[in-house]
Amino acid sequence: MGRRFHRPVQSQIKQRNPSVPISSIWNVEEEIDFLRLAKLNFPVSSAPEDLYECGALEYYNRHFDKVTVKNPITLQKFKRVFHKVTTTDDPYIEKIAKENKECNVFATDAILATLMTSPRSAYSWDIIVQRVGHCIFFDKRDKSQFDFITVSETAVEPPQEEEGMNSPMDLAMEATFINQNFSQQVLKRADQKYQAKYPNPFADDEEEVASVVYRYRKWKLRDAEIKDGEKVEGVTLVARCEHDAVLRSEQGDVFINVKACNEWDCKTGMEWRKKLDSQKGAVLATEIKNNGFKVAKWTISAILAGSAFIKFGYVSRQRPIDSASHDVLGVQQFKPLELAEQINLNMNNAWGILMALIDIFLKKEQGKYLILKDPNKPIMRIYKVHKDAFDNEDSGSEDASSELDD
Repeated sequence: MGRRFHRPVQSQIKQRNPSVPISSIWNVEEEIDFLRLAKLNFPVSSAPEDLYECGALEYYNRHFDKVTVKNPITLQKFKRVFHKVTTTDDPYIEKIAKENKECNVFATDAILATLMTSPRSAYSWDIIVQRVGHCIFFDKRDKSQFDFITVSETAVEPPQEEEGMNSPMDLAMEATFINQNFSQQVLKRADQKYQAKYPNPFADDEEEVASVVYRYRKWKLRDAEIKDGEKVEGVTLVARCEHDAVLRSEQGDVFINVKACNEWDCKTGMEWRKKLDSQKGAVLATEIKNNGFKVAKWTISAILAGSAFIKFGYVSRQRPIDSASHDVLGVQQFKPLELAEQINLNMNNAWGILMALIDIFLKKEQGKYLILKDPNKPIMRIYKVHKDAFDNEDSGSEDASSELDD
């Protein structure tokens, strides 16, 4: 018998809640319509400077490039820790901010990717911005769902069930679980690792951390100048970027990123077990349409990190009613810049969006702010919040890292 995926009855999209409750004492300082961002343009021609490289990577197993629907591989579970540390909790960011006075904007690649591709987002998200001295720090909240991977966010019929395994929250947890496990399964775990110059700054001696190298990179985006009689501040950006694995290639060892697209419902008509081997391009096109924000963020992160390739795994539920068991049905490889072109992601526009936001905060007074994407409209707002806002959110180990359990 054929596999039957549940197809919900088409209905009006329900009103979504903001990613963080809006306090009545917050002041809206800016409201930015995404349509305004489409025309922004800021070419960045100079290559970034690498400041530090930390961690260790395992090598990619090319056997996974041969996986097909007819010869799938069951997704395994690994007990490894993934550290998701925000900008201002990073000891290397703190060190760079103290020692390099020219550097005045700090973030992680995931935060930058969210901002730079923000017009593609549908769900609500939020980012804390702290103006400290001459510096701007972009942070995530401790208790936010920032690191969860959304599913079918940009589909015509996004998931709308309020509870159960096909609710947006449960799907995001499933997708995050799949991505973490897939990224470790495709590695040659018994082989010698690539060791960066410096150790992983977040690892505990007693834990097994996921394969990762953190690359701290600096972009000189703009020199200080006098324009129309007014001083324009220079902008030097520092970001912690990530690589997931090392790939042996004809050009030698290169860094790559590894991500997983996952099938939970074939209501689009592109059932992967029937179409993936023969129509991989059509499957990818549908995935880009249904997950445009997610794919764009992955692409931007790979570009910022300087990864030579990005690997996409296609992972599907073994049974539509079981969100805990999955098969790997195939793997596809892209050069990040070529993928950006394929998904119509203009890097000059992405940098333009980021620079516009940086310029807004350079003009702000010292303090703490919140960028909040409206849950139902293509708008983001900037709120001025109290300096202690969100400080009472417990930042336990489950928020600083996530662990894959057997």
